[in-house]
Amino acid sequence: MFSTQQVAEFKEGFSMMDRDKDGILGKEDLRATWDQVGKLMSDKELDEMLHEAPGPINFTQLLSLFANKMAGGADDDETVRNAFTAFSDKGKIDSNKLKHALITWGDKFSQKEVADAFEAMDIDRNGLIDTEELIQMLIAGGEEE
Repeated sequence: MFSTQQVAEFKEGFSMMDRDKDGILGKEDLRATWDQVGKLMSDKELDEMLHEAPGPINFTQLLSLFANKMAGGADDDETVRNAFTAFSDKGKIDSNKLKHALITWGDKFSQKEVADAFEAMDIDRNGLIDTEELIQMLIAGGEEE
């Protein structure tokens, strides 16, 4: 289901998340990963994530989880909302943190792609993006011009 490049990117991401380097993503690995992006997660939320897998989350299990999530096609609105809410602090997203994430993880954006995306966003003078406004732009396709 995944290309060789995608598997390599997932492996890189898994390696970054596996903080204790034991080959299994556990609660503390997930907590540290979320902490790095500035989102505090409760034990309940972390447990719910871990229970999405039928067993310990090694790299193969992580690929299976991603494959199952992607089998449904495009992300539903709730998935988009959850993804961007993870970057949100008091209803705002730090544009520098978002840019870093876009060029560092997953299907990496180029500098031009980031610049193009940021042109469509309202970024205030403090470098902050209104979370709800961004989510609505993404799930509703933006306002007609």
